Amino acid sequence: MGRKVHDFISKNCNNDFVISTRLITMYAMCGVPLESRFVFDHLERRNLYQWNALISGYTRNDLWGEAVLLFVELLVGENTPDNYTFPCVIKACGGLSCLVLGQAVHGMLIKLGLDSDMYACNSLIAMYGKCGCISDSVKVFDKIAVRNLVSWNAMICGFSENGLKEESFIAFREVLMGEGDLRPDVATLVTILPVCASDGELDMGMVIHGLAVRLGLDHEVMVNNALIDMYVKCGCISDARILFDKSVSQNEVSWNVMINGYSREGNVYGTFCLLREMQMEGETMRANAITILNVLPMCLEQSQLRSLKELYGYTFRNGFEYDEMVANAFVAAYAKCGAFTSASNVFYGMEIRTVSSWNALIGGYAQNGDPRMAMESFVEMTSLGLDPDWFTIGSLLLACSHLKSLNDGKVIHGFVVRNGLGVDSFIGISLLSLYIRCREPLHARIVFDGMEERNLVSWNAMIAGYSQNELPYSVIDLFCKMQQDRIQPSEIAIMSMFTACAQLSALRIGKEVHCFALKENFVEYDFVSSSIIDMYAKSGCIEHSRRVFDKFSFKDLVSWTVMITEYGIHGRGEKAIELFEKMKREGFNPDGLTFIGLLMACSHAGLVEEGLKYFSGMLEEHNIEPKLEHFACMVDMLGRAGHLDYATRLIEEMTEEPDSGIWGALLSACRIHSDMDLGEKVSKKLLELDPNQAENYVLVSNLFAGSGRWDDVRRVRGKMKEMGLSKDARRSWIDVDGKVYNFLIGDDKLPESEKLHETWRELEQKIVRIGYIPDTVSVLHELDEEEKVNILRGHSEKLAIAYGLLKTTKGTTLRIYKNLRICGDCHNAAKLVSKVVHREIIVRDNKCFHHFREGQCSCGDYW
Repeated sequence: MGRKVHDFISKNCNNDFVISTRLITMYAMCGVPLESRFVFDHLERRNLYQWNALISGYTRNDLWGEAVLLFVELLVGENTPDNYTFPCVIKACGGLSCLVLGQAVHGMLIKLGLDSDMYACNSLIAMYGKCGCISDSVKVFDKIAVRNLVSWNAMICGFSENGLKEESFIAFREVLMGEGDLRPDVATLVTILPVCASDGELDMGMVIHGLAVRLGLDHEVMVNNALIDMYVKCGCISDARILFDKSVSQNEVSWNVMINGYSREGNVYGTFCLLREMQMEGETMRANAITILNVLPMCLEQSQLRSLKELYGYTFRNGFEYDEMVANAFVAAYAKCGAFTSASNVFYGMEIRTVSSWNALIGGYAQNGDPRMAMESFVEMTSLGLDPDWFTIGSLLLACSHLKSLNDGKVIHGFVVRNGLGVDSFIGISLLSLYIRCREPLHARIVFDGMEERNLVSWNAMIAGYSQNELPYSVIDLFCKMQQDRIQPSEIAIMSMFTACAQLSALRIGKEVHCFALKENFVEYDFVSSSIIDMYAKSGCIEHSRRVFDKFSFKDLVSWTVMITEYGIHGRGEKAIELFEKMKREGFNPDGLTFIGLLMACSHAGLVEEGLKYFSGMLEEHNIEPKLEHFACMVDMLGRAGHLDYATRLIEEMTEEPDSGIWGALLSACRIHSDMDLGEKVSKKLLELDPNQAENYVLVSNLFAGSGRWDDVRRVRGKMKEMGLSKDARRSWIDVDGKVYNFLIGDDKLPESEKLHETWRELEQKIVRIGYIPDTVSVLHELDEEEKVNILRGHSEKLAIAYGLLKTTKGTTLRIYKNLRICGDCHNAAKLVSKVVHREIIVRDNKCFHHFREGQCSCGDYW
């Protein structure tokens, strides 16, 4: 109709200023600003009214950039902007979030003496609020002599947009108290209700609901929709539904808000029922793209692939599959459900595939289990001439991380650097994940240090990365730096710190972190509490671990399993069994990890009958199929007890091929019990199965050395050298006053090495008097007896014991930590030293703990 009127006007009164201005306004209000511009461009002469009409039309249609450019054209011409021009231009500046431009327009307003105009001031308040300069909004607001309701609404909106909830409520109360004849209108309520919704302020929201009823505004569709949204986001879905059902006027927004409410709640039935009700409304109420996007998360969270396909069918029938956002969302949704074929079909069915569309496909593959297809899709994307953005890069790095493809990751990193994309938080964290998973923590740290902005996620990723790569010193150093930078650590960083302290057995630091965790309530997280148990146990304080465990307000299966496992490491098999039975009585069903801890406890304590009983009960009582790790525990337990035939039969009866862990356990038992015939057979299998592990050659070499077969020892060590393998250096350390001191075998480079060796010789003289005889069998080298004795004196754990006795006060418990197994000679010597010095000596080797007290060991000489 408007075009017909325009056609008539163009034939009869084309140059009338008033009519042409109305035409510009009419087209803008009908949502076709291009036709407004056509009318404007074909005017022979233009006055300020027509300029204002077109600028206003652009802002009405959210064409902020066009409005500003037209304003610049106006300034270049002969016309001077007036108090009708500026509110529209200022609104456009706010829409662009361009503070500098807004300030320039404000300056021009002041220069022209229009800064007291009510409409212009209201626009300035809104613009500054949108640009994040709420203090400037307040300054403008305070200078207005007589404020109208629009001024207050703009101020409330500004506070709300800048997260100032209390200030929003204060301003709202000021309106209620009344300045002149002020009373809240629809805009006021629609502005304040989202503040209640975002912060869960249900009580305030209900007060506003009552006010809306009293003012007769509750039937206004915008107010009603805002009320429904408030109840939904405050968790009152039933109240929202009552309000929705009573609504006399509903639009698409009303339905979408209600559907979104059910979706947020995880109510599949309610979501789809309401969608079907909406469909039954007929042509008057049809679902739109927003409806589809509200329902989609429901299908994802519940893994409802069937519902997802039904929703896509509905989308297809109604023509929404051509909407880019909807199509992209379905690609990502199908990928998340593992339906990659369906995701691909939707993607390749799109008429136009933008970078965002490719991102949905690549991200879907990368995040949901098919990183190789993510890489292939990227190659296809770039072959079509499309440039990747930050999301593409982040998804590719995630794919490389899953594939542990370091070389591809480095290529992408190089692309980021060459193209100046910058290491933002998303790309930076993706790079950190890549380098950490590929065991390149040094590269990860370079990325971390080069990040433009480091948020809490990046700090957590770097600290956790150090922990995963077993770099405990780096974890502690970075955590301290985090504290210095006044960044509040998260529960992930705290857990990593406890893990680092456990790896170092740094008890003093661990206690300090425990105090911090208690103060900041991090102990409320189950995984943090479990890591505290582990830290104390790995530091030799099993009683502390149990006290922490007993104080748990809520114990889950993980915490029970951790405590049972720690008892096993400390050789407390009976305690582990007692706790296991208590766990079952309290209603917890063990899983495979629980049984690993329990069987290991039986093995370390020599509880063969109990171990056999629990092993057979795994399948019979708990329907848990034993895995390789369980068989390894059983072979270790039977082998330690000398039941080599039984252990061999168990391996032969396995349905799964035994791994190197199982053969290694049997070979260790062969060495302990000097069974060379079986040992040689096992050695052959072990080296055939896993020829690239240095510890396997060490086990075989030790077997031959124990029987004095030195030619075979040389042959095995020669093969090991030929393979480029080397065994770990024997190392021990001790924590004295919060500082960790390291010792190597035969270490004579320490500042006090002479004093240490002298101290040990004095101790040796004392323990010889009560029965110590050097066990030279522990020296697996072809040397004479005196040389072997000298080597034994330089073992790292003996140097650590000597250092601890020199540097700690009488009666202090010594806590020694070792990266490899403690040898028989050091074990016997430590027992006797504990007796002559009347101190407890706790030694943790790479298998278990030994608590030496008054000449006895907690392992009962069974390890």
